Amino acid sequence: MDRQHVITALEHALTDVLERPVTGLTGEVRLFDDLHLDSTTMLEMLMALEDSIGLVVDPEDLEADDFVSVDTFTDFVLSSDLTTVTT
Repeated sequence: MDRQHVITALEHALTDVLERPVTGLTGEVRLFDDLHLDSTTMLEMLMALEDSIGLVVDPEDLEADDFVSVDTFTDFVLSSDLTTVTT
């Protein structure tokens, strides 16, 4: 799985969770500050990514620093074997 694949999946997940179009994400976009996510929408986003790309995350592995921006989240997904399925 490559970086663009993760970002595209993130856009789709955020569109579903936020119930508004989310497109054109860049690495600098801050998930909480720019997109106004909260802990509930973040969990919903993770569940949507679980369904779409097979993302598997142990809640014990979650760190706030991994959710600062699109770049930090993408790095988090790509940093280890967090996916079981690639589409």
